[in-house]
Amino acid sequence: MPPTSPPQSPPADRHQIDSPYAVMRLCITMVLMVVGASGMYVIAVVLPYVQAHYYVDRGLASMPYTLTMLGVGVGGLLMGRMADRAGITRPLFLGGLCLGGGFIAASYAPDIWTFMAVHCLFIGLLGTSATFSPLVADTSLWFRKRRGIAVAVCASGNYLGGAIWPPIVQHFVDSVGWQQTYIGMGIACSLIMCSLALLMRARPPAQDSSAASARPGGGPRPFGLAPGSAQLLLCVAGVACCVAMAMPQVHIVAYCGDLGYGPARGAQMLSLMLACGVVSRLVSGAICDRIGGLRTLLLGSMLQGLSLLLFIPFDSLASLYLISALFGLFQGGIVPSYAIIVREYFPAAEAGQRVGAVIMATMFGMALGGWVSGKIFDMTGSYHAAFANGIAWNLLNLAIALFLLTRVRSLHLRAA
Repeated sequence: MPPTSPPQSPPADRHQIDSPYAVMRLCITMVLMVVGASGMYVIAVVLPYVQAHYYVDRGLASMPYTLTMLGVGVGGLLMGRMADRAGITRPLFLGGLCLGGGFIAASYAPDIWTFMAVHCLFIGLLGTSATFSPLVADTSLWFRKRRGIAVAVCASGNYLGGAIWPPIVQHFVDSVGWQQTYIGMGIACSLIMCSLALLMRARPPAQDSSAASARPGGGPRPFGLAPGSAQLLLCVAGVACCVAMAMPQVHIVAYCGDLGYGPARGAQMLSLMLACGVVSRLVSGAICDRIGGLRTLLLGSMLQGLSLLLFIPFDSLASLYLISALFGLFQGGIVPSYAIIVREYFPAAEAGQRVGAVIMATMFGMALGGWVSGKIFDMTGSYHAAFANGIAWNLLNLAIALFLLTRVRSLHLRAA
């Protein structure tokens, strides 16, 4: 009889947790984050030009940013559910078409109200939302050993976009105007997002639901609280930290214009702030893998409050560049830490909806912070009171983080 060849084992599935495919997917996700971030950060650059174009006050000119962030928050839940049912590719396609179309439509808006509606519905709700919380939740499902750094790399794409887009947009606004710049951005964003969506068709592997239960304070009663109460506290913390975070990010360009330094200087500071935020998110991800998401949130909250405090007494050009860099370095890891906290203390099967809810709260905080800072400026004629308001909200975030950490420590001692 002829010799028989040994049976061949079936090829291993390359779509596994911590696999090379997961790393490649993370790189694609980061690019998608950069492109989608345009909808969140470009309005801060064009805010003075929109205010002059539509002849409105600073508070009303800040509303497009506010409504965009609200749209991103709510849209994150909708896009997350769509991704759970049909995979991430479909929401990415929809997001690419709506983000690009939204930029083009906004360039033709006849009044500020139409401009706001387009930003809320197309750029926020149906556009940028597909590239934030759904991608953060998706990334957390593809990594186990280095989940913190993976989520941080994913989320850093958002800040990298914030560092890249402002100087580019400022250059084209100065060259061809903000409306033509919006049209060019719309075409580019749609082409890039729809093309990359084709590479994201694989579904996440099955998850182990026992990891959260093994941690003190994790499982059916996160932090020893009812799940709804624990979720509510995280959402309030997300609102509070991002009201504080929005003050410099949304108004630094206008603030520099008011001080006589010009909007171009403000755009440079925003770019510097968000570039340092990329470094902060990567470092915070590594810290998360060592000390956990809750302690990382506490550390970031303390440092963000300190950097906000520095904006009040120092307003020279050199000091504003330095404080902007410090603000970016201190606060960049706060939002990604919420995704890690959810994965650490809630069941894995609930990760998508829980992360989406907390990210929605942070977007609401950014929206509220952007609007209320402009309103306080209109009432007082100064940004000092707006910075003080941000510090007060930051203290609320710090108090919640301390409360949750105290409960976890108490539960750990009881278990021991």
